[in-house]
Amino acid sequence: MEALLLAIYAFFVWLIFIKLKWLPWNTTSQVIVVIIPIVAMAALILTLNVVAPSTSDVRVFKYSVQILPQVRGRVVEVPVEPNRLVKKGQLLFRIDPTPYQNDLNVAKARLGAAEAQFATAGANLVDASAGARQLQEQLKSANAQVRALQPRVELARLRVRQNRELVATGAGDRFALEQAEANLVELEAQLAKAGADEAQVAQKLSGRVNGELATVAGAKAQLATAKANVDSARADVANAQWNLDQTAVFAPADGWAINVQLRPGSFVVSVPLSPAMTFVEEELQVIALYAQNELVWVKPGDEAEFAINTHPGRVLKAKVDSIVWAQGQGQLTPSGTLPQTGAFPQAPGRFPVKLTVEGPDREVFLAAGASGHGAIYTEHVAAIHILRMVILRVGAITDYLVLKLH
Repeated sequence: MEALLLAIYAFFVWLIFIKLKWLPWNTTSQVIVVIIPIVAMAALILTLNVVAPSTSDVRVFKYSVQILPQVRGRVVEVPVEPNRLVKKGQLLFRIDPTPYQNDLNVAKARLGAAEAQFATAGANLVDASAGARQLQEQLKSANAQVRALQPRVELARLRVRQNRELVATGAGDRFALEQAEANLVELEAQLAKAGADEAQVAQKLSGRVNGELATVAGAKAQLATAKANVDSARADVANAQWNLDQTAVFAPADGWAINVQLRPGSFVVSVPLSPAMTFVEEELQVIALYAQNELVWVKPGDEAEFAINTHPGRVLKAKVDSIVWAQGQGQLTPSGTLPQTGAFPQAPGRFPVKLTVEGPDREVFLAAGASGHGAIYTEHVAAIHILRMVILRVGAITDYLVLKLH
């Protein structure tokens, strides 16, 4: 672009001073003609580097996921093809599920036994509660019987005394006295038995734990233990089911399984140091690296363009998503020594600018690790942005050149 501007300037100098001779071509005019493009081009380039900063380091990054199984076992199926686009949820490989299916069957059997024990404990609690209510009714019945016999015993005693008095005076019947005494003995025996029954039932009701009958408390304790066993068995079933589900490993996102060396018969383990395969997601990030003073007027939302070497001649539209105002030189590692600054001053690091691809260009395939060059167009001095656009497009066209001799 600079050469084109110089050529246009040279044409007008030739036209004015040589062809039409509107101005004299002398030493003064020659010096002025030479100084003007130097100053103008310098001012133009310096201004352009601030209002439309460019970079020769634009990179494409993609997330790389280490595929690590949650369970160990022998691989029985690897349907995924290396370096072929797969969709999220597509099967990558499958581990032999036999031992995990057996564990699930055992856990389900234990759950069934625990649920049966829980049902038995519930029935025992019902029986214990019914027994407690029955004892309460027996106690009420014994109390009622004692209360009913006591006045009859008192009446029988009164009649015995009366008959004894009559017999003593000779006015009474000896047989009636004996009958009254027999009735008294019988009623006292009935009262004693009723009192014993009442005491026995009261004794049974006196055994309590936390305000409840011992039998009911024991049945509730058994029920609580049975419920805990059921909960534990259900957790074991859920864990066994989860382990069984983990024998099938699926793609975490849309992307590619790179360099698939896994084959049926391989043994995989759940160890972070030995992933089964590497998965590269389709989602990408475009990062442009800029010197610190180039970002004075750049802000999120500014228009941007970039060209990638894998797509010669094409310029992709983008917008500034954010500026990452952090880099490694701004971090000190915790240690017991003073920071090492080195024998020479360290070169200032660049700051990354995250770009978001816009419009139809979002469908363009960008390889992970692809690099190129780009520019950001701020809101300042928009009239000269066209120069940066032309320079960027000329650079994109030159990407067609493969400069090697073999």
